[in-house]
Amino acid sequence: MFRRERPIPLRGSAAPLCNNLSVLQVPSRNLTHFGVVHGPSAQLLSAAPEGVPLAQRQLHAKEGAGVSPPLITQVHWCVLPFRVLLVLTSHRGIQMYESDGSVMVYWHALDSGDASPVQAVFARGIASSGRFICVGTWSGRVLVFDIPAKGPNIVLSEELAGHQTSVTDIATEPAQGQDCVADVVTADNSGLLCVWRSGPKFKLVTQIPGFGVPCPSVQLWHGTVAAGYGDGQVRLYEASTGTLHVQISAHARAICALDLAPEVGKLLSAAEDTFVHIWKLSRSPESGHTEVEHCHGECVPDTQVCGARFCDPSGSSFAVTGYDLAEILRFSSV
Repeated sequence: MFRRERPIPLRGSAAPLCNNLSVLQVPSRNLTHFGVVHGPSAQLLSAAPEGVPLAQRQLHAKEGAGVSPPLITQVHWCVLPFRVLLVLTSHRGIQMYESDGSVMVYWHALDSGDASPVQAVFARGIASSGRFICVGTWSGRVLVFDIPAKGPNIVLSEELAGHQTSVTDIATEPAQGQDCVADVVTADNSGLLCVWRSGPKFKLVTQIPGFGVPCPSVQLWHGTVAAGYGDGQVRLYEASTGTLHVQISAHARAICALDLAPEVGKLLSAAEDTFVHIWKLSRSPESGHTEVEHCHGECVPDTQVCGARFCDPSGSSFAVTGYDLAEILRFSSV
């Protein structure tokens, strides 16, 4: 069971975008950082366990070429083995900051290329794998940036071509050292999933076909891909083969966010039906297949939910954002 804790006030509401909440826990300082975007700015907040906001910072999208301020599409903390970077994506480019947002260390402008005049140009979908940060784009390309241990000498090392429609989300998990490990998954607007093995040169392991429904959010856990779709379903696939293990009719409306608590295998799903569900994933010792148990359901009434994340690796607390809701709702286990 979870109970609602003291909410964290925002200066404005969250934009109605999928995955519109990023959370970074800093155990050494007993702090949790939250990131939310709305329009051309991102709000960064730091809060103590009791929910008292200690600091706020606003970041704005770099202008680039154009007459109107660009809209930010996502904010996300990337935890690399040797540093933490804050990444912002927008309709003009990709910005990377030190973790507190104080110093911008890299700016990558998006090249509209062959985009038609009526096609929106944007970046969306952010994740880190080893020393790399992967960012999705409107064209279906995934940009792979090689990050140094310190300093701004970030290099665009590769562009992955597996998607024909806009990338929606990217998920990774630490490679366990096995051969042919599948540790990165990318999703797109058609529901297609591409599973990759990361490294100096990324390798496409398998493609999991879509079925005409967008896949706004994906996660990876112990070689299992969890994908949330626009029809409210959650599907669990074997990452290395693309085999479907479980199909859950989880929500009545489109899913807007998935998250994983890696220490315990809890999966959080949030959708436009105002519900947040928590599921327990496990591997059957007999078949090796992934099994699912429903643990908790929470209704956030009269709210268009647009972001939800666990606040700790054990899944004992989570946070939710909603459009036209000027606060971050927090829940913790009883």
